[in-house]
Amino acid sequence: MHFVVEFRCLMAVILLNGASFTRSAGQNLNMFSAQQSQPDPCYSEPGGQPRRCVPDFVNAAFGVPVEASSTCGTPPSRFCALSSGDEGERQRNCFVCDDSQPKRKHPPEYLTDLHNPNNLTCWQSEPFTSNPHNVTLHLALEKMYELTYISLEFCSIRPDSMSIFKSQDYGKTWQPYHYYSGQCRKIYGMNKNALITKQNEQEALCSDIQSTDLLTGGSRVAFSTLEGRPSAFDFDNSPVLQDWVTATDIKVTFNRLPSLGDEELDDTIRESYYYAVSDFSVGGRCKCNGHASRCIKDRDGLPICDCKHNTAGAECEMCKPFHYDRPWQRATTKEANECVRKYT
Repeated sequence: MHFVVEFRCLMAVILLNGASFTRSAGQNLNMFSAQQSQPDPCYSEPGGQPRRCVPDFVNAAFGVPVEASSTCGTPPSRFCALSSGDEGERQRNCFVCDDSQPKRKHPPEYLTDLHNPNNLTCWQSEPFTSNPHNVTLHLALEKMYELTYISLEFCSIRPDSMSIFKSQDYGKTWQPYHYYSGQCRKIYGMNKNALITKQNEQEALCSDIQSTDLLTGGSRVAFSTLEGRPSAFDFDNSPVLQDWVTATDIKVTFNRLPSLGDEELDDTIRESYYYAVSDFSVGGRCKCNGHASRCIKDRDGLPICDCKHNTAGAECEMCKPFHYDRPWQRATTKEANECVRKYT
C-alpha cells in the first residue's frame, strides 16, 4: 500500500512544482546514506523485536548516466524550436547544437542532473532531417529497485507515441511497462485504455499522452507502476505486483512524433522535429524485501542492501549461513519473518 500513497503524494508535488522533488533528491536523498538513524528501524528498539524496514524513497535516476541512441552536437547541427504566437500562428526560433560549446551542447547528462525550472538543461536528439524517429534512452540503476513511478518532462514537442520497458537482469532481457500513443491500435497493435483486472495486473497497457498543447515545453509524462492495479492495496500479499515493480534498468523508446502537417516539406522545416527532455526521474526504493533500511556499497563499489534479520544477499533474498531453521520469506507489516539460527 505504501507504493500507492508515495506515488499520489509525490506526483502531486511534481505536477504542482516540477523542481521540488528532484531538487530535494539531489540535496537530501542520496541512496547511500552516510548515517543510519537510531534506533535501528529494523527493530522495535535496540535488541528488540524485528520488524519490517525499507530504505528511503529516492529519485533513483538522479546523477545516473543515461545512454541515448541519438544526441545532437557531433557534428554541430541546426535545430528550430516551435512555439505558438499570440494569434495561434506557429513561430520558429533556430539555434545550433554544438557539443564543443558548453552553452550549446545538450548531452544525456542533462537528463538526470539537478532539475531547475529557472535554468533548464535539456538533452536533445539530432533533428530528423535524415534520421528515423525512433530514439532510445537507457538508464541502468546498477541494482534491483522497487519502482513507484517513471517521469519525463519535455522541453520540445512531446512525442505522439512512446514506450517504456524494464529489465530485471541488468539489460539482458526486457519487459514492456507501458505504451503511450494517440493511435494505440495502429502503432502498437493494442487496444487503448484496456481494463486492468487481477488477471492482467502484470501486463503493459496503452494510453494517450495527455497534453493541451503539442508545442508547449514542460509537458510531463508520468507512469505509475501500481495505479489502477486491483491488488495494489494488498501489495504485501501480491507476489505478482512485487515482481511487477522490480527493475534493474529502464528503457524509454520514442517511436513517433506528432503530425504537424509539414512532414513532406524540406529539411528546413524538419529541423523542428527532434526529442528534447529536461528531466528523467525514477521514484522508488532500493529492493531489500523488508529486511534493510538502507543500501550501502560493497567492496567492489556496487550497491547492496545492509541486511538485517539474519538475512543475506544483494536484496536480502536469502538467510545467512546456519540460519535455516525456517524458509526465507519477505518481511511484511505484520511479520518480519526473521531468519532463525538452526542448531544441530
